[in-house]
Amino acid sequence: MKHQKRGVGTQKKARFERLKQEITRFVMANHGCSAQSIVANLSHDRAMRNHGLTPRKVGFFISRNLAEKLTWWQDHKAGRRVYGDKSKLEKKGF
Repeated sequence: MKHQKRGVGTQKKARFERLKQEITRFVMANHGCSAQSIVANLSHDRAMRNHGLTPRKVGFFISRNLAEKLTWWQDHKAGRRVYGDKSKLEKKGF
């Protein structure tokens, strides 16, 4: 019995869409949050444990799939990227 490795099924699409929604929801509610806090919220509070999320994966995911809604900037105090709503930054003129 061979397994397909392409992964274009409806379950994969549903997981992808749920991950997009959950990340967007969390970042919109917590403007200026880190990838580590996003992962903690999703893995522990939202019970998305089977996704294998890490801060690095979340950072890549946001820049590739959510760039039209979310953006990042460098937090110089903590030395890491923080994520926020793109429309809030455009209103401030950054």
